[in-house]
Amino acid sequence: MSKSLSKRPSKSAAKAKKSATHISEVEELAIAKPSTRMAAILYDGMLILALLFLVGTVLTVVGTLLTMETGSESSQAQSLPTWYQNVIMTPSFILTLVGFYGLFWRRGGQTLGMQTWRLKTVNNSGHLLTWGQSFKRVLAASIMPLIFGLIGSVIGGSRAILLTSVFLGFVFNYAFCLFNSRGLAVQDMLSNTITLKMPKTENEGLWRVIRNRKRGK
Repeated sequence: MSKSLSKRPSKSAAKAKKSATHISEVEELAIAKPSTRMAAILYDGMLILALLFLVGTVLTVVGTLLTMETGSESSQAQSLPTWYQNVIMTPSFILTLVGFYGLFWRRGGQTLGMQTWRLKTVNNSGHLLTWGQSFKRVLAASIMPLIFGLIGSVIGGSRAILLTSVFLGFVFNYAFCLFNSRGLAVQDMLSNTITLKMPKTENEGLWRVIRNRKRGK
């Protein structure tokens, strides 16, 4: 009896072995190239812009109704106050981004654009991201565009310079892959996550799942 118990591995050892297996599997897969990542983001960008436009429109209408003086007509409505834009609209846009990516990353590690290019985002242990990790990754991806945007506002101040600076910060996130020994982007490093290029045989996109369900598979 005691001999059989001594041969049985502990729960902690089994958990460590399972974690090590996940890590080895992650390291065997190819890390996604920056060009492929940006192509997927451009694909997702259309959906994100549509979501942000919808959220912005709703918040603008609500803000206008709340801040417009009683008895004034809609044509007399002024621009939204700064406090409303900073306290309500900006956090709402950030939460929209976190919700978009977090929903897809938690369910399968892939957005629609990532499915097209067979990309998958996981943590360093090979598991799907939690909401906290998704939030951390989105914030990490926003750091360099924010820094470049601040520099652009100091140098020029015009909207064109500001947008160009933010875009350069966005590009820097992925250009960093070329100088990193493992090919990681800035947000990968800061959030302890990784984006992999999945083999065709292991990549099952959302549309294939839907088709299989319709066929009763």
